[in-house]
Amino acid sequence: MSYPDAATLLAHQVRTLLIQVPASALPMTYQQVANALGLTPPRTIARVAQALEQLMEEDVAAGRPMIAALVISRRGEDLPASGFFEKAVALGRFPSDPAQHGTRYAEEREQALRDR
Repeated sequence: MSYPDAATLLAHQVRTLLIQVPASALPMTYQQVANALGLTPPRTIARVAQALEQLMEEDVAAGRPMIAALVISRRGEDLPASGFFEKAVALGRFPSDPAQHGTRYAEEREQALRDR
């Protein structure tokens, strides 16, 4: 398998990590993903977020649960950062009403855990 660029390679590494890590270690934070992959500054969290958005696009296109749902922000209530929800809405996977995002996220995370 060839990778056209570093971002695509990183997305592949993130997917592999999320598939291989024990279920008891999930969800992981963006920082935990960056650390597990040995990423170094600058922009470690931004690179993880970009990789997760690429995975979201791939998963939605393939009709799979979004494995990116297994990564959360260390801020907040065990939820991903706002960019996850914005991307999920843009991809048509989540409703545009933010009041429905929590419930829809819980469903997506469970599906991603089962199907990884």
